[in-house]
Amino acid sequence: MILKLHYLDRSRAMRVTWLLEHIGLPYELIPHKRQENMHAPDELKAIHPLGKAPLLEIDGKVMTESVAMVEWIIANHAPQLAPAANSPEYADYLQWLQFSESTAMIPMVLKLITSREPTPPQQSLAYADHEIAQVYGFIDQQLSDKRYIMGEQLTGADFALAFPLMMLNMVYQGKFAHIQRYLAELAQLSSWQKAMQIEQQVLQG
Repeated sequence: MILKLHYLDRSRAMRVTWLLEHIGLPYELIPHKRQENMHAPDELKAIHPLGKAPLLEIDGKVMTESVAMVEWIIANHAPQLAPAANSPEYADYLQWLQFSESTAMIPMVLKLITSREPTPPQQSLAYADHEIAQVYGFIDQQLSDKRYIMGEQLTGADFALAFPLMMLNMVYQGKFAHIQRYLAELAQLSSWQKAMQIEQQVLQG
């Protein structure tokens, strides 16, 4: 099996490199740099019509969704990172996977995009701030008595959820104490450190 990961700086690709490094699965990293307008380079359209990254090629088959990549890698190469499908924890696990790209990402993306406008609409900013306080306050509370989001064991839910939490911490550093503690703990993992090194290498070109 040949895995090729098309990696775009400042993207969800870090979910996939972190997971691949954590389980030691061989892969080829193909770096891509954002253009000045923050869009992905046009060369990615030769691989998939949407021209976005990350893209994961599995023996030539292309995957485009990073959480789906996490699920596929775990199902096929690291089942220990997911609860058993017939366990009581499995429903929570699936919810956190979906939460990371829906409930958690929507207000953060709205906040970042709106904030870049020359005259940000105050109503949109207020809505984003309200949703962020509610959504990330909920995550913070969930982490108050847990090492990882599902408990004491690292799971695929952590690989999915860490990206929006990193985005949050860049904007609201120190506001959510349990999230900050959680990210600090992840930063001690050698696989996380390797993923961050890859991000810096791609950024520096």
